[in-house]
Amino acid sequence: MNLILFGPPAAGKGTQAKRLVEGRGMVQLSTGDMLRAAIASGSELGLKVKDVLARGDLVTDEIVIALIEARLPEAEAAGGAIFDGFPRTVAQAEALDAMLAKRGAQIDRVIRLKVDDAALTDRIGKRFAEQGRADDNPETFKDRLAVYNRQTAPLLPYYEEQGKLTEVDGMGDIAAVAGAIDAALDA
Repeated sequence: MNLILFGPPAAGKGTQAKRLVEGRGMVQLSTGDMLRAAIASGSELGLKVKDVLARGDLVTDEIVIALIEARLPEAEAAGGAIFDGFPRTVAQAEALDAMLAKRGAQIDRVIRLKVDDAALTDRIGKRFAEQGRADDNPETFKDRLAVYNRQTAPLLPYYEEQGKLTEVDGMGDIAAVAGAIDAALDA
């Protein structure tokens, strides 16, 4: 099963993906984690990514698609992938569909975590204070949230027309969100 967890930064996608990895054996393909690893490597790509994220922008489709494609064999061996933070645009969704089709696979389900922007901004401020992640800077986060909302809105009808979209209230506690996701996957 290939699953997309859809929602803005700090919506809880990473938390839910880790739970699904442990419980269902799927592989999490988190663009955020992959981009942070690129930055930590100090490579030329990592420095470019660091500059883009520091401005609150999104990295190019080419970079993200290459990172995803490199990890697909691992996901296939595990029986499925959880795409976390990807795709963010219709162009990325179309590229993902084409990539998977070449491999005889597809996206099976898209779970949208519906959340409140103001509550997310509060959540990110607390996480920044506790963990100090540079991409959680509250001012930068507001820019990332605005970019996310502007660029990803067209994905909702894209997946809804395919009959793959399920919406889950992402504002509940972790267990409640997990239960709703499990119910959607097992339906």
